[in-house]
Amino acid sequence: MKIMITGGSGRLGRELKNVFPEAIIPTHKKLDITSYTKVYDFINTVQPEKIIHAAALTSVRECEKNKDKAWVINVEGTKNIVKAINAINPKIKLIYISTACVFSGEEGAYNELSLPNPKNYYAVTKLIGELTIRELENWLILRTNFVPREPWPYSGAFIDRFGTYLFADDLANAIKDVIKNDLNGLIHITGDTKMSMFELAKKVSPDIKPMTLKEY
Repeated sequence: MKIMITGGSGRLGRELKNVFPEAIIPTHKKLDITSYTKVYDFINTVQPEKIIHAAALTSVRECEKNKDKAWVINVEGTKNIVKAINAINPKIKLIYISTACVFSGEEGAYNELSLPNPKNYYAVTKLIGELTIRELENWLILRTNFVPREPWPYSGAFIDRFGTYLFADDLANAIKDVIKNDLNGLIHITGDTKMSMFELAKKVSPDIKPMTLKEY
């Protein structure tokens, strides 16, 4: 099975490399997803059976500060991949890495039938990406919420932001299982325990300081 992965230098992409050692993982220089011509040429040359689309601008703060950049990468980049697949071979399966942020977080537990209600621009762009993916014949959308299994990159973590978080390596293995079982449609991949971001951060950085969203 020939698998191609976008976003190979990202936090999830690095873990996907370990899980799919034979995958084709182009650098940004070789595959700029914001250029349709480059996307078409690369996919047409590689002829993958499956594409895991993990490339995205994921910083909520950066997406808010630079909405044009977020739109071009998260929306136009995804549209370019979809357009290229439809032009080259509609049988190619696209696995799109989305986010739990498409929900507001105000209603408690969510499932695949819950209505999205994004509260920030990053989430808006990812939700539009989801809608774009549905133009394909063969697609899978994975909503998730993950962090790398490495020291927490900040001095503090939120005590009032909750989620069912996963570590990136666990998510990569879950994605492998999903692909192995050839699942389609929309699937949520999350941890099995609800916890605060602070509780999660303490698992990798025991000396992390608690903070609130208001303080941020």
